[in-house]
Amino acid sequence: MLLRIINTTILFFILTSYSYSAATSGGSKKSNYNQAYKLIKVAKKYEAKGKDEKAKKRYERALKLLVKANKEKPNQPDTLNYLGFTSRKLGDFKKGEEYYLLGLKIDPNHNGINEYLGELYFVTNRVDLAKERLSVLKNCKCEEYKDLKEIIEGKKQSKY
Repeated sequence: MLLRIINTTILFFILTSYSYSAATSGGSKKSNYNQAYKLIKVAKKYEAKGKDEKAKKRYERALKLLVKANKEKPNQPDTLNYLGFTSRKLGDFKKGEEYYLLGLKIDPNHNGINEYLGELYFVTNRVDLAKERLSVLKNCKCEEYKDLKEIIEGKKQSKY
């Protein structure tokens, strides 16, 4: 009986702590990061349909939101990954590379950063560096490895 009371008490605290943190972290308001992520998904769909100008506008809005997100919670690898991605999509390869490299300082094995940085290196004719990024991904058994490998081998065209 005592064990049941303890378990119930622990569960109560876990649930109320989660509810409190959700409410205090913005509750119904979506974070800048989440809003940016959704814009990026929409932008990719526009790109696939050849609606590049609409995609560009979404990337620009996403970039602004990601900058805000990075100020709120500095140096989150996922945020830095998408800062690099949106910068690169908007043609600023130098800034994109800076964000990716900062993200790798925090999380050297981040799959997304390694793939996207590898693509950036490939399209800027730094194939050896792209292959270095691929070697980091080789044991992940992930889509990022497959995509970057196909780009380096010429089996797939990079969209960037």
